[in-house]
Amino acid sequence: MDNLPPMDLMRSEKMSFVQLIIPVESAHRAVSYLGELGLLQFRDLNADKSPFQRMFVNQVKRCAEMSRKLRFFKDQISKAGLLSSVRPVTQPDVELEELEIQLAEHENELIEMNANSEKLRQSYNELLEFKIVLQKAGSFLVSSGTHAVSERELDENVYSNDDYVDTASLLEQVEKTVFVVFFSGEQAKSKILKICEAFGASFYPVPEDITKQRQITREVSSRLDELEVTLDAGIRHRNKALASIGVHLVKWISMVRREKAVYDTLSMLNFDVTKKCLVGEGWCPIFAKAQLQAALQRATFDSNSQVGIIYHVMDAAESPPTYFRTNKFTNAFQEIVDAYGVARYQESNPSVYTVITFPFLFAVMFGDWGHGICLLLGALVLIARESKLGTQKLGSFMEMLYGGRYVLLLMSLFSIYCGLIYNEFFSVPYHIFGLSAYKCRDTTCSEAKTTGLVKYQDPYAFGVDPSWRGSRSELPFLNSLKMKMSILLGVAQMNMGIILSYFNARFFGSSLDIRYQFVPQIIFLNSLFGYLSLLIIIKWCTGSQADLYHVMIYMFLSPTEDLGENQLFWGQRPLQIILLLLAMIAVPWMLFPKPFILKRLHTERFQGRTYGILATSETDLEVEPDSARHYDEDFNFSEVFVHQMIHSIEFVLGAVSNTASYLRLWALRYDNLVIRLVGLAMFAFATAFILLMMETLSAFLHALRLHWVEFQNKFYHGDGF
Repeated sequence: MDNLPPMDLMRSEKMSFVQLIIPVESAHRAVSYLGELGLLQFRDLNADKSPFQRMFVNQVKRCAEMSRKLRFFKDQISKAGLLSSVRPVTQPDVELEELEIQLAEHENELIEMNANSEKLRQSYNELLEFKIVLQKAGSFLVSSGTHAVSERELDENVYSNDDYVDTASLLEQVEKTVFVVFFSGEQAKSKILKICEAFGASFYPVPEDITKQRQITREVSSRLDELEVTLDAGIRHRNKALASIGVHLVKWISMVRREKAVYDTLSMLNFDVTKKCLVGEGWCPIFAKAQLQAALQRATFDSNSQVGIIYHVMDAAESPPTYFRTNKFTNAFQEIVDAYGVARYQESNPSVYTVITFPFLFAVMFGDWGHGICLLLGALVLIARESKLGTQKLGSFMEMLYGGRYVLLLMSLFSIYCGLIYNEFFSVPYHIFGLSAYKCRDTTCSEAKTTGLVKYQDPYAFGVDPSWRGSRSELPFLNSLKMKMSILLGVAQMNMGIILSYFNARFFGSSLDIRYQFVPQIIFLNSLFGYLSLLIIIKWCTGSQADLYHVMIYMFLSPTEDLGENQLFWGQRPLQIILLLLAMIAVPWMLFPKPFILKRLHTERFQGRTYGILATSETDLEVEPDSARHYDEDFNFSEVFVHQMIHSIEFVLGAVSNTASYLRLWALRYDNLVIRLVGLAMFAFATAFILLMMETLSAFLHALRLHWVEFQNKFYHGDGF
C-alpha cells in the first residue's frame, strides 16, 4: 500500500516553514504578488505590539481613510438613486498616492456641492414659506378690512398638499402651519418674537398695504423660479459627478482593499534596521515552492531592486496549518466537513468519502424520483448559469444554493436512483420495469389491494414491487425492509470510519492506537452489530421466519439456550457465545493497556533506559500529534487514564446509539397519500413549497448529523487550523 500513489484530498498538503528576507524596495510588490497566489500564510512576528506600534500603521490608516471616502461615495450614489457600474470601464492603473489625491478632490467637490445645494434649498424653503405666509395673511387682512385689532390670534391654518415645503431628495417634507399675530406696542412685539424663537417658528413681516404685498409676492415668486432653475442645474451637475465616480467605484474599492491587505501583511513582518530589509516567516505547501520563487523573482525585477529576495526553508516545532486543494466540485463537500472542524494536519479527510456518502444517505431518506427530478432541474439551472451567477451579488439563500449546486446535483441523481428502488413517483408506484410478480388467484380478487394475491412469476425486476402499495401487508413489509437496510448502511459506514482510524494511526506511526484502539473497536462493533447485519442478509437470502429481535436479546440474556425456530444456520449458538466473549474482552482491551504502556514508556525515558536519535522538527511532523504530546509535555497518568476511559465508554455506548441513529434513514420515509386526494393546484403547491423544500431540508440535516456524529467521530479529530 505504501507504493500506491497518494489520493487527492485524502490528506492535507505537505507544508514547509519558510523565511523570506525582502529588501524594503521590493516588499510591497513581493507581498502583493504572493497575495495573488494565495499559497503563503504569514506568521505575525509583531504579535506583542499594538496596531499603532507597527511599522506600516500610517499606510493602514490612509487605506482606512480612503475606505471611508469610498463608503461616502457609495452612500451618496445610493441616495441619488444612481447605480454604480458592476463592470467598470478599463482605465490605466493608478498608484495609491494618486488615487488618494483623486478621492480627496472628489470628496471635497461633493461636500462643497452638498453644502451649496443645502444653502440654496434652505433659501428656497424660506422664500416658499414667505410666499405662503403672504397668501394666507393677505387674504385675512383683505377680509378683515381696516378695523383695528388690539391683540388677536388667528386660528391655525394647516397647509394643503400644495403648501408642503419641498425639500427635494435631500431632506424629508415638513408640514408647517401659518399663523398671524396682531399686537400693540414694542414690548408686546419683543415678547412675541421670543416666544416664536423658543418654538422654532420663522416669522415674516407682512405689510398692510395690498399693493406692497402683491409687489413682494411677485418678487418672491421670481426669486423662487430662479432658485428652482439653479437647484435643478446643481442636482444635474452633482449626479454627473456621482456617475463619473460610480464608473470606477468597484475598481477603487477593490484596489483599496487590496492595498490595505498588503500593508496589514507587511505589518506582520520584522524590520531589520542594519540590513534595511524585512524578515517574514510563514507556511506554504511544498508543491508551491517553484511558484512562490517565481513570484518573488518577478517582484525583484519589477521593483528594479539590486538585491534579490532570499527564500529559506526552516524547521519548525509547531504543527503546520491544514490546506486542501479543492475545485468548484469538491469545495462544497470540503466546507461541509470544515463546518464540523478543520482537519488536523495530514489526518484522513472525510470529504473524500462525503462526496458520495452524503448525497447517498440523503437520497435514502428523500427517495422519490419525482421529487428527485425537481431537484435535478434546479441543480442543472444553477450549473448552466454558474458563469453568470458567479459574477453577481446574490442573497444569502441563493448564495448557499449556488455554492452547493454540485451537492444538489448528486443528491438529485441519488434521489432518482433510490426513488426507482422504492418505486415512488410523487408517492405513486408505477410498473416501470415490467409486470408485477403477483396476480389475483381468482376472479373475486378484482384489485391488487386485498388478500388473494399469489406469486406467479420471478420477482419484480428492479426495486419494490408496485403491488405492495395499498396492500394490507404494505406497512410491515416496507418498515422491515427499510429498517434492516438502514442498519446495514449504518454498520458499513461506522466500519469504514474505524478502518480510517487505522490508516490515521498507521500514517502517524502510532502502533499503540492500532493495537489498543483500532483492533478492539473493530472487534466490538462487528461482534454485535456486524453479526446482526450478517443475520439480516442470511434471513433475506433464505426467506427464514426467524425473529431477529429474539435472537439478539437472548444472545445477552441466555447465550447457551437453544435457538429453536430462530436458528438461521448451523453453529449459530456457539458462534454467538464466541462473539459475546470477544465483545466483553474488547472493552477492557480498549480501556487499560494504552495508559499503562504510555506510563511505562515515559518512566523508561526519564530513567535513561531507552535512547534514540534526537528527532528534528520535520520528523516530528510525521508522528501522531497525540503521541508526541505525551513525550513533550509533563505526563499525567490520571489525566491520560480518564481520557482513555471516557473514549472507551463513549465508543461502547456510541456503538449502540449510533446504530440506532441510522434508523432515521427508515423513519423519515413516509406515505403522503392524503396529498393525492386534493386538487391538482393544491398538490403542486404542497409538492413544490412544502414537501419538496421541507423534506429536502429535513433529509439534509439528518444526513449532516450522520456524517458529523456517527461517521466522523470514529477517526476525525477536526482540531486543526
